Amino acid sequence: MASVLTRMAFRLRQITFVAIVLALVPVMAAAQGNSFVVRDMRVEGLQRISEGTVFNYLSINIGDTIDTIRIQEAMRTLYTQALFDDIEMRRDGETLVVVVRERPSIESFTIEGNKDIKTEDLMESLRNVGLARGRTFDRSVLNDVQMFMTEQYYDRGKYGVSVETDVTDRPNNTVAISIDVKEGDRAKIRQVNIVGNHSFDEDDIRTDFELDTANWLSWFRQDDRYAKESLEGDLETLRSFYMDRGYADFRVESTQVAISPDRKDIYVTVNIHEGEKYTISDVKIVGEMVVPEAIMRTMVLAQPGSIFNLKLLVGSVEFMSFRLGEAGYANSEIEYVPELDYDSKEVSVTFYINPNSRVYVRRVNFKGVDQIDDEVLRREMRQNESAYLSNRLVDRSKIRLQRLPFIEEVEVENVPVAGTPDMVDVDFDITYRMPGQFSGGLGYSELQKMMVNGSIVHTNFLGTGDRVALNANSGRFSTFYSLSHTDPCTTLNCISRTVGVNYRDITAFTAAASDLSTTSYGASFEYGFPITEFQSLSLGVSFNKSELLSSARSTAQAQEWVTNNGNPFITSSAGGMGLYGTEFNATELILGWIYDSRNRALFADRGSRQQIFLSYAVPGSDVEYFTARYKYTQYVPIYGPWTFRINAELGWGEALGDTTALPPYKQFYGGGPESIRGYKESWMGPIDSFGRPYGGNGLGASQLELIIPLPEKFSSQARASIFYDIGNLFNTGEVSFTDKLGSPVEYKPEFDDLRTSFGLAVQWLAPMGLFRFSYSLPLNEFRGNDRFYGDRIERFQFSIGQAF
Repeated sequence: MASVLTRMAFRLRQITFVAIVLALVPVMAAAQGNSFVVRDMRVEGLQRISEGTVFNYLSINIGDTIDTIRIQEAMRTLYTQALFDDIEMRRDGETLVVVVRERPSIESFTIEGNKDIKTEDLMESLRNVGLARGRTFDRSVLNDVQMFMTEQYYDRGKYGVSVETDVTDRPNNTVAISIDVKEGDRAKIRQVNIVGNHSFDEDDIRTDFELDTANWLSWFRQDDRYAKESLEGDLETLRSFYMDRGYADFRVESTQVAISPDRKDIYVTVNIHEGEKYTISDVKIVGEMVVPEAIMRTMVLAQPGSIFNLKLLVGSVEFMSFRLGEAGYANSEIEYVPELDYDSKEVSVTFYINPNSRVYVRRVNFKGVDQIDDEVLRREMRQNESAYLSNRLVDRSKIRLQRLPFIEEVEVENVPVAGTPDMVDVDFDITYRMPGQFSGGLGYSELQKMMVNGSIVHTNFLGTGDRVALNANSGRFSTFYSLSHTDPCTTLNCISRTVGVNYRDITAFTAAASDLSTTSYGASFEYGFPITEFQSLSLGVSFNKSELLSSARSTAQAQEWVTNNGNPFITSSAGGMGLYGTEFNATELILGWIYDSRNRALFADRGSRQQIFLSYAVPGSDVEYFTARYKYTQYVPIYGPWTFRINAELGWGEALGDTTALPPYKQFYGGGPESIRGYKESWMGPIDSFGRPYGGNGLGASQLELIIPLPEKFSSQARASIFYDIGNLFNTGEVSFTDKLGSPVEYKPEFDDLRTSFGLAVQWLAPMGLFRFSYSLPLNEFRGNDRFYGDRIERFQFSIGQAF
């Protein structure tokens, strides 16, 4: 906008200057007569401008001999400065007198009534052409601006626009300028006609048009409002429609846009020439083959014998350009040229390849962050400095940065090095995300008395990229502490290491509602080994020492496990109650495999992740068992920003040796915001003798989600989805269960026992953690009866969990 206004203002000043000079020169010649020698000079009429400024631009000096031609040149020079409305040159003896009338300066400048064009954008453009506070006022420029703004609104379909300007004289040769815009309503499209279409119905052709006549969704999509840019886009869509279907000689012959007398209705007519359908007869690749031609030919989507398709030709160019860019030829030029044989209705396509010079990377720069050690970012780079530029490696580096939990967004730009056409700097512009989650609470209850809890998770501890997590919960009858530290890159080849310790003491057995007391502490060590760009293996060991207590008031399942596993013992509470307990040590070997190609660690929309975790209590442990867990997540692009997410989880565990069943704390649980939504958290599956969830040694669950696109400014902080969940928990017979009447009941895997739900979910990343909200409609819940326990339903569910 600014450049157009500048050119218009300059041309108008030139025309004005020529007219004034032609009018004044004869007068000066008649008034001054013959030439004379200038012995002195003075300027009259100045207010704000100094004499020095005038003398600086004046091409006459004391001692010069001047005549009509010199006067004409001097006046031309002064007028081109756009400082004066009028200039006269007089002779007073041997003194040259320059009489001027200064143009007023702009005291204030305001724009009102504009909505479609932002005031900030207008002000910046007008400032570039001299319309700003403190600048010299030129009415011709203001007139140009008025016409230009009117044309801009015409391009937006607002033909009833009114742009009025007002110039008010102010003291000290200043003016106040105001522009009042009355935009009016955007003209609506009443009719769109395509003339010349014989092979396709007009409704089919216009399916993807941005412009349309009024329909029941126009109030939302506003597709019935005319805009010049939209029409140009639709003409390109029309061209692609035909050329993607074989009509290689299609063309738009003319376009007419008519407006009604009241400027409210638009009528669009497009005249086209369809031509004939063509078949590709030959495909040739010519040029310098820095990548073998055999490989380049695999990138060509259009093959001889197929119907001509412009989309396939464009796609072929993109694939070949990407392949050359992968080899370092980022400035390659590829052009396809179709040659039509009008008699045989065949077309020969030739791809001309010019790779240009290979491009190298001088530096890799990180912008926008100073909270992260440079080493933490550089170890994620796959594009190296001094190596040739590879778009594949740059893209991979970007994704690896985006997957860091403390980075919200990454933009990358290849900046040419001045004076060196074959070198670039790769700049990563990084948006930092809050790396920590902090929460804490203080409460009181009659049962627990004073309760204190808190948690800290920091994923970029002291800028090192290390993850540190601390959890503490303490009350009268329960205490839990845990601390873990993860170094994601312990060695040069980025082997990760995680160390953790934990302590748990649940002694609320003295409460009437309690049925099992647990005391345990342990430590774990785990290492992760990258094996490919997307895969890694983990190997670790965990040691736990536990003590479990039960009594006659405990569930039958708890009593059965405590008295038959580990090192059982009998004791009594302070009140003389008999207690059944067991102590045991367990050393677990932990093996894991992870495949992760997601584009982000949080709120991903591309790629997949698979995880397999095996845990085995080694021989010599007081209890022996194994557990296996498999998790699968896949993001499937559907259309535009719409994405489908598939998530599945399978879990299985069994006791080994003399151990009768999995320890209670190793059972799987299901239901809740992170599992099968709509069912109460952890309440799915087997029910113990007190009617409470016991967990199962088998788990099967799946979540299918349609991710709803959100505005870009929210997409990195929130997510909304429509979901369908299915799954349940099972027991293969390791633990005995009964119904309400005391009769045996089984929870073996059966398809008919899978529970399903449907609903809407929202996730929001806040400093305290990841907030999850969902509203579900269970589709096949079991309500229970006199014999069997029913499902616990929670339609609205809310949770705060760790995001990283």
